[in-house]
Amino acid sequence: MPERQERGITRRSFAGLGVAAVAAGLARPAIAQGAAVKIGLMLPFSGTFAALGENIATAFEMHLAEKGGRFGGRAVQIVRLDDESEPSKAVQNVNRLLSRDRVEALVGTVHSGVAMALVQAARERGVPLIIPNAGNVAATRELCAPLIFRTSFSNWQPAFGMGKALAAQGVKKAAWVSWDYAAGKEAGEGFRDGLKAGGAELTRELWLPFPETNFQPILAQIPGLGVEAVGSFFAGGGAVQFVRDYAAAGFRDRIPLTGSGFLTEGTLQAQGAAADGVRTALHYGDGLDNPRNRSFRTAFRDKAGRDADVYAVQGYDAAQLLAIGLDATKGDIAAERELSRAMAGARIDSPRGPFTLSPSHNPVQNIYLREAKGGENRVIGVAAEALADPGTGCRMSS
Repeated sequence: MPERQERGITRRSFAGLGVAAVAAGLARPAIAQGAAVKIGLMLPFSGTFAALGENIATAFEMHLAEKGGRFGGRAVQIVRLDDESEPSKAVQNVNRLLSRDRVEALVGTVHSGVAMALVQAARERGVPLIIPNAGNVAATRELCAPLIFRTSFSNWQPAFGMGKALAAQGVKKAAWVSWDYAAGKEAGEGFRDGLKAGGAELTRELWLPFPETNFQPILAQIPGLGVEAVGSFFAGGGAVQFVRDYAAAGFRDRIPLTGSGFLTEGTLQAQGAAADGVRTALHYGDGLDNPRNRSFRTAFRDKAGRDADVYAVQGYDAAQLLAIGLDATKGDIAAERELSRAMAGARIDSPRGPFTLSPSHNPVQNIYLREAKGGENRVIGVAAEALADPGTGCRMSS
C-alpha cells in the first residue's frame, strides 16, 4: 500500500499529479485506541437519485443496528455526505470526508462518474471502499484493487443475463437500443455476450445521445431490423418515456421489449400498463421468496415506512461485507491485508440470495428474469446462475 503522509487532496491531484501525489493527499488520520471507526457514506441525498441514496444508507444503518452499533467489537460512527450525483464535486467531497471528517472507510455511490473519485482514493491511498450501486465495469476490471469491493453489479451482468435468457427462449436475432454513453455500451456488451453464449446474435445497435428522450427516430427503424426482440438500457425518466413510446408504436406484442433491470426498476408506476409484459434481468426482484428476503423486507418497512428495493439490498449487503472484514480484524481497519482477505473470501447471506465475490471483488450472483405485471417486477426464473463479471484487465496486487 502507498506510504502514509499528511496533505490535502486537490482537484489538480486527481487530474494529473499521479499516484504518489494523490496518495500523499489522502492521508488517513491516526485514530485513538478504542475510538469509534468512522465510515463515510458518500451518496446522493438530494436530486434525481435521492431516493436511491436514502435507501442504501437506511439499509446500511439497519444492519449496523442489528449488530448493536458495532463491527468487530468497535463502535461505528456514520458520516453522511450528499454527493448530489455531481462528478465535478466528487474530488472535493472525497477530500472533505478523508481530511475534514477523518473517515477510515468509504461507502459510495450511485452515479458512476462520481464513483471514479472514490475508486481513485481507494487505489492511490489504500482506503477501503465498498460500492453499493455504481455499475461502471472499470472499478472491478482494470481499476481493481485489494480494498475496492462492490455489493451491487457490473453493468455487464444484468444485460448478459437478459441476452442469455432470450437465446434460451429461442430468439436468434436481437437488437440493442440505449443512450450513447458508458453504461449503455457496457450493458450492450453484456447483452451481446449473453446472446452469443446461447447461440444467438446481436445484429443491430441503435444509439441515442444522452440524455435525449426523443425516441421516434429510433423507433422508426425497429420494424425494418429483422429482429425477434429488442434489448435496452435506460433508467429513470428516459426509461419511462421509452417504454411508453415503444408500446404506443405497437411493437410490444410483435417484437418483445426487454432489457437490463433498470428499464423497469423504480419506474413501473409511471410507465403504467405500457410496461406490462416487459421482461428484464436483474440481481433482485419482487416476490423473491427466501427467508432472508422476507425478514429483510419486514425489517426495512418497519424502519423506513416504505418497501425495500434493489438499492436497499445493496446497501444492506455493503454493511454486511464491511462487518465481516472488521469482525476478522477485531475492529482494526488499518489491518489492510487481513481486512481485504476476509472480505474477498466472504459469503454474503443476502436478501437477493447468497453470493460470493469474484477475484476482482464483484458479486458472483444469480441474475433473475423478471416480468412486469400489475406494477411489480415479478421474478419468473433465473436468467444466469452464479454469474461473475469477467474482470477483464484486473491485476490485483497487494
